[in-house]
Amino acid sequence: MEWISLDTAAQIDNIKQNQGYSLIFKHSTRCSISMMAKRRFELDWENLPDDMPLYFLDLIKHRELSNKIATDFQVHHESPQLLLIKDGECVLDQSHGAISVDEAVSVLN
Repeated sequence: MEWISLDTAAQIDNIKQNQGYSLIFKHSTRCSISMMAKRRFELDWENLPDDMPLYFLDLIKHRELSNKIATDFQVHHESPQLLLIKDGECVLDQSHGAISVDEAVSVLN
């Protein structure tokens, strides 16, 4: 699996219009907790559907996109944060140590 770099507001708009599931991982490259959560997530991500887009947002580079995500999906800003989006709506919001592939998969079923 590979991350899709989330670099533009247009990508967020596309995620909102997308039918089915998308996943957004918001990551601070300066935070050791965020790095640990990302590493733990990547160890299990093969359990996610192969066709589900996995978006990666670098919060240091793109803080304005993080704010747009919070507004558009009606979630509080957290870092690290995992959002599972279905048909343009956030159906799972996890942060810090609660980030879990298993929980994301349980929502898919």
